[in-house]
Amino acid sequence: MLPRLGGVVVVLAVLAGGTGWLFKDELFHPFGDVRACEGSDVRLPDVIRAGGAAIPDGASDVHYFTRNGSAEVTFVSSRIPDFLHRARILPDGAPLFDEKNGTKGVADDEIALPDGLCGPSLRGPVWTYRPTGATGAGISVTVERSPAVNDSFRVPARAVLTYHLP
Repeated sequence: MLPRLGGVVVVLAVLAGGTGWLFKDELFHPFGDVRACEGSDVRLPDVIRAGGAAIPDGASDVHYFTRNGSAEVTFVSSRIPDFLHRARILPDGAPLFDEKNGTKGVADDEIALPDGLCGPSLRGPVWTYRPTGATGAGISVTVERSPAVNDSFRVPARAVLTYHLP
């Protein structure tokens, strides 16, 4: 009787451990959201919006960190220019790398993400778009530039958005 009970306990332990492993992402991320970084205090919706525009369809490697009414979001996409226009970060017809709208950033091979934001680091060089009150965007965006072509983003490129939550 005792050996059977021991066998049952072992089987139950293995099943419980396996089930826990299957759901580990949901168990150890804030709000059960695998995109949320540790320490986030607000869950973002499934479709993340900034400046009135959703991040690009098909964006991958999405992570976010929220704290005290602000959000930082990082993602990878080949549709960054479209997002910049939809979010009113760049006016229609404006060139991507006009210094009226942004500035060149660090050209280091790896650039750390803002404190608290998880995910892979940015690869330099980068371009940073400043928040603009005139367009109402209020978003800071840093995007990986192509190291070979001066007037182009990497394809796909990692972007980091910083903005205030509504």
